[in-house]
Amino acid sequence: MRHPPGLKGFLLALGLVLLLLALSTGVGLLGYFLLAAYLPLPGWTILVLGFLALVPGAILLGRWFPWLTDWYYLLPALSFLLVFTLYPIGLTVYLAFTDYSGAKNGFPDRSTEVAVLEAKGATLRLEAPLEEVFRCTACAGLRVEGEREGRRFRAQVLEAQGVEVVLDRIPPFPPAYLYRVNTFGFVGFQNFARILAQANQALWPVFLWNVAFATLTVLLNALVGLVLGLILNNKALKLRNLYRTLLVVSWALPGVITVQVWVALLNYNFGAINRLLGVLGIYPIPWLNDPDWAKVAVLLVNLWLGFPYMMTATLGALSTIPDELYEAARVDGATPWQALWGITLPLLEKPMMPILLSSFAFNFNNFYIIYLLTGGGPAEEGRLATAQATDILISWAYKTAFSAEGQSAYGLGAAISILIFLLTVAISLVNFRLTGALREVR
Repeated sequence: MRHPPGLKGFLLALGLVLLLLALSTGVGLLGYFLLAAYLPLPGWTILVLGFLALVPGAILLGRWFPWLTDWYYLLPALSFLLVFTLYPIGLTVYLAFTDYSGAKNGFPDRSTEVAVLEAKGATLRLEAPLEEVFRCTACAGLRVEGEREGRRFRAQVLEAQGVEVVLDRIPPFPPAYLYRVNTFGFVGFQNFARILAQANQALWPVFLWNVAFATLTVLLNALVGLVLGLILNNKALKLRNLYRTLLVVSWALPGVITVQVWVALLNYNFGAINRLLGVLGIYPIPWLNDPDWAKVAVLLVNLWLGFPYMMTATLGALSTIPDELYEAARVDGATPWQALWGITLPLLEKPMMPILLSSFAFNFNNFYIIYLLTGGGPAEEGRLATAQATDILISWAYKTAFSAEGQSAYGLGAAISILIFLLTVAISLVNFRLTGALREVR
């Protein structure tokens, strides 16, 4: 794609394209809010208005900078990147410093509906006293929303005396109903302070188990995958293609279905595993009811789901090792054990290291195995209800955001998400430094 020479030219072209997207989005939002005060409009109107602003803006910029037209091919990709990647990140950071929750979500509370009998300027006469309907003692300063036949406006209460209410602006139309808006605001670092204040009940136990879960999962899966890969790599093994097919069945099946089957198998009273143990004279194990056994169950089920991937990766890496190396080792009198330690494992290290690191990163945020198998439970004494025995950081954030204290606490969940990001970056940097991955890139 054409652009002025040098890095400055590249940044200029990229900046102009992003500016075009930002201006068209701003025009769409502004036009929507201006028209919404007079007409009932659906949310997708913003996209239509933004597109109507984008087209003439692109033509105008193309005339001023003819070389910029090549960059218009990136507009769809940049739009999706901004909407589905950068916007959620920015929104998460923003909400982390607010008290946004299910009770404070910026939307009107329909249970506080009160009819407006008369509107004179900024003064409204209501069907019932505002203090009664809105359940407030000092109603001045509250945000309200007026509505009539799909048209809406928002204002702030300046004064409320009985059924008389004075707003801070004259409504653009006489409202038929008035609602209280569940406002939210900035709370600074209160969410982070709350998390750190309860660190012994949630953050540190969950974080330590999260690291142990990811580490043990990678080690167990890699060990089983390595052993099976070495066995199946033996060309003298009969029916090895059949064994390969059978061993990847757990990988081929959808994980959501497999985990649900394991929940039934591990049931304390009716599960097939405990019934088999009973036949052998062993007491039933509380796989999903005891905090320690639940962690063992999570690791075993994740092993069942993950070892085929490691086995396949090991087989792929083993296929790159020349047979001549093993023939030379046999000529020199090396035993199979010496060939394993002197040839196979050293040559597997480099191709397998990125796979192990990526597997650790995946399992560090492996939400679905925790959510589907144990739901983060069972409960453990001294822990928060949202941070139970098998909860990892991501499931703790999810439960906090959607079920904390009987309601949704999105601001607190967003703060936890930022802490997860910082911890993940720190662990990744340590991994890269210990494994030398960054040095190899250089």
